[in-house]
Amino acid sequence: MGKQKKQKKFAAMKRMISLKDQRIKEQDRAKTQKKKKEGPSVIKEKEVAKYPSCMFFQYNTQLGPPYYILVDTNFINFSIKAKLDVVQSMMDCLYAKCVPCITDCVMAELEKLGMKFRVALRIAKDPRFDRLPCSHKGTYADDCLVQRVMQHKCYIVATVDRDLKRRIRKIPGVPIMYISNHRYVQSWSL
Repeated sequence: MGKQKKQKKFAAMKRMISLKDQRIKEQDRAKTQKKKKEGPSVIKEKEVAKYPSCMFFQYNTQLGPPYYILVDTNFINFSIKAKLDVVQSMMDCLYAKCVPCITDCVMAELEKLGMKFRVALRIAKDPRFDRLPCSHKGTYADDCLVQRVMQHKCYIVATVDRDLKRRIRKIPGVPIMYISNHRYVQSWSL
C-alpha cells in the first residue's frame, strides 16, 4: 500500500483578523501605531537580577569588603582554562577589594598533581594570595574548606566542584563563587 496524502482539516488553524478590518475600532489601531513609533527612540530597560537579602548583611554581618575568598584547587585550574586573571576577575565580580586565600591543604593538593598543574601552583604562590595554615590531620582540601567556613563565616568559597558546592550550600550565609560563561559568578546560600 502506498502512502496516503493527508489533508489539513478545514478550520484547523485559527484565522487572524487583519488590522484594517472594520470590526477593529479606530482607537485600537491608533494605539498599535503609536507603539510602533515609540519603539526605536525609547531606551530599552534591562532586567537586573535581584540580589538576595544576605548580600545586605542581614544574615552574615561578618562578610564585607575587603572580601576574603577561599580558593579551591579546581577553581584555579578552570580559571587558567578560561584565561581569567584570578584577582582581577574576583574584583570585577564583587566590585570591591578581594583577598584570595589558599589553605595548606589546597597547596598540598596542587603539589601532588605534579607537572600538569604547575601553572596553577605558580598562581597559588602569588604574593597577592594569603596563605592560611591548617592544624588538622590529612590533606583533603574539601573537608578543610568546609571546616574553616563553619568556624568563621567571613569567607566566600570559590569552587567549581559540585560536591563541595552542595556541602557549602547547607551552611547558611556563606556565598559561593564559581565560573560560568568565562567569568566569575557568585551565588548566596540562604
